[in-house]
Amino acid sequence: MNSIQKMGGALALLTLAACGQTAISAEAAVVIAPPAVDEPAASEHTATAIFAGGCFWGVQGVFQHVKGVSNAVSGYAGGDGRTANYELVSGGDTGHAESVKITYDPTQVSYGKLLQIFFSVAHDPTLLNRQGPDRGTQYRSAIFPQTPAQRAVAEKYIAQLDTSHAFKKPLMTKIELDKKFYPAESYHQNYLTLHPNDPYIVYNDLQKVANLKQVLPDQYRADAVLVRRPL
Repeated sequence: MNSIQKMGGALALLTLAACGQTAISAEAAVVIAPPAVDEPAASEHTATAIFAGGCFWGVQGVFQHVKGVSNAVSGYAGGDGRTANYELVSGGDTGHAESVKITYDPTQVSYGKLLQIFFSVAHDPTLLNRQGPDRGTQYRSAIFPQTPAQRAVAEKYIAQLDTSHAFKKPLMTKIELDKKFYPAESYHQNYLTLHPNDPYIVYNDLQKVANLKQVLPDQYRADAVLVRRPL
C-alpha cells in the first residue's frame, strides 16, 4: 500500500482501486500444534516479542486481542533508524519490514504461544515478500528474537512446522537478529479498531481476529489493548 491507501476513511474506496483488488479476504487460519519446545516458565511479568507478517494493521489488531498482551505497537524493523518512516519504507528498499512490537506477560502467555498465533492466525508464513494485496520486502514474514531463548524457540518451531508439513508449502519466515524496532506514525496505531469499516480492514484483517477467537479461544480477549499516545 502507498501512503494514500493507508489513510482510510474517505479514501477507503481508493484503497481498493489502488490495490487492484476488490474481493480479497484474509487467508483461512491453519490449525497447528504449539511448539514442542518453548521458553522455560518465567517469573518476570514483562517481555517483548517482535514479528513481521505483512501490513502491520492486521498483525497489531490480532495481538491486541491476545490475553496476556499489554501492548502491541505498529512499526518498522530490519533497517536503519534514518529510514524508519512510512514514505521511505513503502519504497521497499530500506531493509525494514512493517512489524509489531508486542509487550506481554510470560506468566500468562508464552513466547511459543505467541508464535503459534503468529503462524496460525496473523498471516500466511508460506508467502515470500507479500501478504494479501501487498507486495514487497517490507511485507515479508520475519521474526526478530529479543533473547537467545526466543531465537532457539523460533528456530525449532519453524523446523517443527516444516517437518510436520503443517502447511502445504514451506515456510518463508526468516529469523533476523540484532535489529532495532522503530514505532510507526501515530495514524497507523490501533488502525483495525479505529477503522473497522475500512474496506482494506474488512477484506483482509477482521477475519484474522475472528480466526483467533475460533481457533485459539483460550488466548482470545474481546477488548483490544490499545496503544496509548504518545508512543
